[in-house]
Amino acid sequence: MVLILADDLGYGDLGCYGHPVAKTPNIDALAKQGVRFTQHYSNGPECSPTRTALLTGRYQQRVGGLECAIGTGNVGRYDDAIRLAEQHELGLPVEDAVLPALLKPAGYRCGIFGKWHLGYEPKFNPMQYGWDEFVGYLGGNVHYFNHRELSDLQVLFRGRQPIERDGYMTHLITDDSIDFIKRHKDQPFFAYVSHECPHFPYQGPDDKDKVVTEENWMAFDPPAYVGMLEDLDSEVGRILTTLEESGVADNTVVIFVSDNGGFAGAGNMGPLRGSKGTTYEGGIRVPLIVRWPDQIAAGTVSDQVCVTFDLTRSILTLAGADVPGRKLEGIDLLSHVAEQRDDIPRTLFWRGRRGNRTWTAVRDGDLKLVRKREGTNTAQWMYNLESDLGETNDLASSRPQELERLEHLLQWWEGDVQPRR
Repeated sequence: MVLILADDLGYGDLGCYGHPVAKTPNIDALAKQGVRFTQHYSNGPECSPTRTALLTGRYQQRVGGLECAIGTGNVGRYDDAIRLAEQHELGLPVEDAVLPALLKPAGYRCGIFGKWHLGYEPKFNPMQYGWDEFVGYLGGNVHYFNHRELSDLQVLFRGRQPIERDGYMTHLITDDSIDFIKRHKDQPFFAYVSHECPHFPYQGPDDKDKVVTEENWMAFDPPAYVGMLEDLDSEVGRILTTLEESGVADNTVVIFVSDNGGFAGAGNMGPLRGSKGTTYEGGIRVPLIVRWPDQIAAGTVSDQVCVTFDLTRSILTLAGADVPGRKLEGIDLLSHVAEQRDDIPRTLFWRGRRGNRTWTAVRDGDLKLVRKREGTNTAQWMYNLESDLGETNDLASSRPQELERLEHLLQWWEGDVQPRR
């Protein structure tokens, strides 16, 4: 299995999802060979939360401290995260992760290459979780060429050892992933290809001489962004070619997905409102493409509502792992599509925190409640996504009974996912 996770890729940032400029022929071909999902959500509106849900198979709120991306330099960005950082506990507890832990007994070799963003402390190094190999960086983003972040910490590691390297980060992540695939092609493997692209700083592969400093670290560069998207596509193509040349393409599931919506002013969210950091659709609805040869029909388009931790259950089920049914909260999405089952309604929840701002949402069927709390001020809106994908027509005042039902669902969920630490 190969899981390719893009970083801050907006819903409309690929050709097959409607990008007007960027050419992404390899990813588009992957969609034609498998299934493209139209209603896939990230579990969180930022990086660390969604990655927590992926590795645990559960709502990230249950862990505590990971409802916001861990700040550069191991910084907590809201009260619980600040407290845990002061205790040197800001990260994903090893005992909460089911990936790769449950894949190992099923005979899989497991490697992660690229972005980690689930803890800087040595106790949160990926090797502690059972990954056989790790080459990448611990934080949320680095300079694409010198591989440093905006702190004094060393963040680039091979296993538990700090390293220095030359090269463009997107290419290095692909190089390491390809090497892993070639060495383990004769046994079950799980390659977690965790790209930085297209997260800022906005540096294309030809921008080595571009001056990027703390002052312009987040400055948007439209040509560079398109170059990054097209280069990411080329790197996905390299991995697909490696699978073909290694003779394992026909029995390897390939998953391509984003960890959250695009960065405001940079990512293309297509018809969706909002961006990364919000629980509007643009912050949490993202591309998902899966190729499962001989199981999922080529050219499938699925409107099934789904979310990141559905992939966790799907991966474990596909591997024949011993799945802890009571602990995982997602559905086996891949079997659902492969068996051509009818789409099922879902009730899904989101909450993201940063400073004194909290974004929450619940989707139940086609109705969605979005709430923003900032300090002592709270605003909320209700939308029907079937008829109002762009979330422009607030139904909160005109359908009070349905609003109350969604409010009760959200209240129940927030009580159920109380953090354990």
